[in-house]
Amino acid sequence: MASPGSVTSSGTLSPQQNSCSEEEIQNQLIDERKRKRMQSNRESARRSRMRKQKHLDDLMVQVTNLRKTNNQLLNNINITTQQYVKIESENSVLRAQMSELGSRLQSLNDIINALNSSSNNQNLGIYGGDDEGEGYFPIIPEPFTSDGFMMNPWDSTVYLNQPIMASADMFQY
Repeated sequence: MASPGSVTSSGTLSPQQNSCSEEEIQNQLIDERKRKRMQSNRESARRSRMRKQKHLDDLMVQVTNLRKTNNQLLNNINITTQQYVKIESENSVLRAQMSELGSRLQSLNDIINALNSSSNNQNLGIYGGDDEGEGYFPIIPEPFTSDGFMMNPWDSTVYLNQPIMASADMFQY
């Protein structure tokens, strides 16, 4: 009897040897499939890592751009805040000047009223004139309304070219 795996006189493989090679072929097919699957998995993992790296790079670029935009916005806010503070202080100075000028105007109008009332009582003008209006001083209207806005300057064109004359001793009370 022939030993397992030996060739018979007809030159064919014995059934035992034939089944061994089918197992080997199946094992080789399974190994080939495993190898292909492993290769495919490696390639898929490599593509996944590349996508992940590209996404990370895109996020880093976006972070850089957002930081740059944020710094520009902060600079714009700082500049705008500085301009606001400067304009607010100028506005405060102008309000103080407006108040001072308003009180000066009121004082001058009070002086004019006093002069007018005394000249009407004496029937003499401030320069010694008669009662034909030579000593009469018109009252200067308030240029600002109660809400702080300037009135129409053309409403008081009568007084535009008239000088206001006052001396330092007039301001002593």
